[in-house]
Amino acid sequence: MALAPPVAPSLRGASLHDGVATRLRMMMFEQELLPGQWIDEKALATEWQISRTPLREALKVLAAEGLVELVPQRGCRVVELDDHDAEQLFPVMAMLEGRCAGEATRQMNDASRAELRHWHEELERHAEAGDRDGYYRANHEFHSLVQRLAGNRWLARCTGDLRRFVRLMRGRQLLMPGRMQASIGEHRELLAALLASDAERAERAMHDHLMAQLVALKALRDQEAQETYAKAHPNA
Repeated sequence: MALAPPVAPSLRGASLHDGVATRLRMMMFEQELLPGQWIDEKALATEWQISRTPLREALKVLAAEGLVELVPQRGCRVVELDDHDAEQLFPVMAMLEGRCAGEATRQMNDASRAELRHWHEELERHAEAGDRDGYYRANHEFHSLVQRLAGNRWLARCTGDLRRFVRLMRGRQLLMPGRMQASIGEHRELLAALLASDAERAERAMHDHLMAQLVALKALRDQEAQETYAKAHPNA
C-alpha cells in the first residue's frame, strides 16, 4: 500500500473554527507555517474565503494547546521550541511512548501485527530511497499505531498532547548525516520486540529510540552552529 500525501482537512464540519484549527495544525506540522512565523490572519481569511472570526477562535484553541502564542498588539505566531524545551520534552516522550510499546505487546493479534509490518516496510522503503519526508510521515503513522494498540485512553491522551510539540520539529533530527539509517535500525529492534510480545524489550527499545532522536537533534544543532560561525568568521 503506497503512502498517500497528506490531504488538507475540510474547513466545513461540526464547527467552522474546529476545521480551521485542524488545518492550521497541519500547516504547522508540515512546516507550511514555520516555528516563530507570524500568522497573517487577513491573508488566510481571504484565501479560505471565511471571516476572521472563526480564524481567531481557532487561534485561541491552538494557543490553549500551546502551539501558538498570542501577542497583544502584534498578532499570533507559531511557538518556537529551543534546546531546553527539547531536552525536557524528549525524555518525557520516551517514557510515555515506551509505556505505549510495552502495553501494545499485550494487545497483539494477527491484524495488528500485519499493520505494524506494513508501516515498517514503508519505513524501510523510504530509508533505502533516502526520502526524509516519506520516512518522517511513515514514522509518525508507526508511532501513532503503537499508541492506539496500547489501548489506554489516558496514556493516549498524554502522549497525543505532547506529540504535537514533537511534530513541530518535523523530524529535524533526520537531517543529521547517518541518522535515518540509525533510526531504521532502532525500528527493526522495536518491531522485533513488538512481534515477539516482549513487553520489557519493546518498552526499552522505544524509550532508547526517542532518546536517540534527542541526541541526534542536539548534534545537528551543534553542527549548524559551527557552520554558522565558520561562515561569519571565514578566517578564524
